[in-house]
Amino acid sequence: MAKNINIQVTDNLTDNFRGYAALLRKIKQRVLIAQQRAIYAANEEMLRMYWDIGGMLQQSQDADGWGKKTLQRLAVDLKNDYSEIKGFTVRNMQYMVQSITNHWTTRYLQEAIKLDDYGKHGALANNFTETLPAPEANDVKSMLKDPYIFDMLTFTDQYNERDVEIGLVKHVEKFLVEMGAGFAFMGRQYHIEVSGDDYYIDILMYNAFLHRYLVIELKDTEFMPEYIGKLNFYCSAVDDILCREGDNRTIGLLLCKSKDRIKAEYALRDIQKPIGISDYELGQALPRDFRGSLPTIEEIEKELETNAQETE
Repeated sequence: MAKNINIQVTDNLTDNFRGYAALLRKIKQRVLIAQQRAIYAANEEMLRMYWDIGGMLQQSQDADGWGKKTLQRLAVDLKNDYSEIKGFTVRNMQYMVQSITNHWTTRYLQEAIKLDDYGKHGALANNFTETLPAPEANDVKSMLKDPYIFDMLTFTDQYNERDVEIGLVKHVEKFLVEMGAGFAFMGRQYHIEVSGDDYYIDILMYNAFLHRYLVIELKDTEFMPEYIGKLNFYCSAVDDILCREGDNRTIGLLLCKSKDRIKAEYALRDIQKPIGISDYELGQALPRDFRGSLPTIEEIEKELETNAQETE
């Protein structure tokens, strides 16, 4: 597998070397590939560390029956010994144990491989480099992807954002697998109040590794520039209303059926909040011929009424 990837990269780099600009562009592409691979490798090792520590904590807790005070003591001691690492908080260690207790293990990794997480990470249109410090921008880019594949959802040709929201909530475990490691589902149509008015965020999530909220807005159309203003508003509100000490800036994710990348980049250019724009794909709709043979709601209701009368 790795050999094939290396061959493909080499082949791509041997094309179109005429002129200095083309040469510079190709070198930058190769540097970017190396940077992304380094991020993935670092993230993989971090997850392995979290997993192992979570196992140690779980085994120790099962043996000794200790409570939250032990985690508080560990947090202080580890912070003193590893001041450069910010992940050893009480809340983080509780999350480490919860990876263990939820039994995601091999199934999580198999789903991630099947959905081609590696190929999709960092591909979405975004303004993270302009709105976040370099290390944070790279972390967020490596965590999000384009497109998102919600193959647990199957609709007819006609559906709206609310249908997708409800479907994702019904399949929340698979939804979390598609979103990636560290995400927790906070709510659908999440209510916030701003200046006496009510607003409802399509989907709100929190990432335990990034220590930040993720505001998701779903659209059942192709991307339109005006969608960014609303998402920017929600990110600002979440920063002020929900964020606590230790939380990083909220990021926004706009999920559309499709997008024109140039329009997306223009829309993000002067936005101050970190926002990404990604496509999403649903499961294959039922074939038209097959859908035509299915009974309508009215026919089903009539059949149920007839059966009820016959039973009486």
